[in-house]
Amino acid sequence: MGRRGGKCCAQTTVDKMSENSSTESICYNALFRHGVDDKRRVQIPAKWLPSDGSVEFTLIVWSKDKEGPCLRVLPPKKMSELLASLAAMPNSDPNKTILKRLIGSKSSQVIVDKSGRICLPEEMAKAVGVKSEAMLVGLLDQFEIWNPESYMKVQMSDEVLAQEAFKLME
Repeated sequence: MGRRGGKCCAQTTVDKMSENSSTESICYNALFRHGVDDKRRVQIPAKWLPSDGSVEFTLIVWSKDKEGPCLRVLPPKKMSELLASLAAMPNSDPNKTILKRLIGSKSSQVIVDKSGRICLPEEMAKAVGVKSEAMLVGLLDQFEIWNPESYMKVQMSDEVLAQEAFKLME
């Protein structure tokens, strides 16, 4: 299997403005430690980008983990799925408004520059503790950006739960 060949994990819309937008499969796997420059730019792994490099990711401050927040990075298709699932919730469900408010106020779109980098919004970088280095963690159909020290805690927690999690795959 090539870096984008075979069955993979996420369809990334390459030209989201075009009616005939093309998609290609991108699997967000592996773990990368990258520097963050003074302008808060971080390199996205080349294998996580469409072949022409153009994509708009949605960053969400994700506070779900007990080890601290991270930035959940959604490719266009994954963001569309999230919006559809929110729209499908009944309007009578109070969680719908809460989720829309939280996601709406804690998210931002970023465009990959010609060098394959995204610029982390200042408030988001501060919220997750990303300063001079960031861990990019593949989640197959999306990825996360972590403060390296916080991610080390997540790794230890994941190792404890891994045996039970792998049983789900049997």
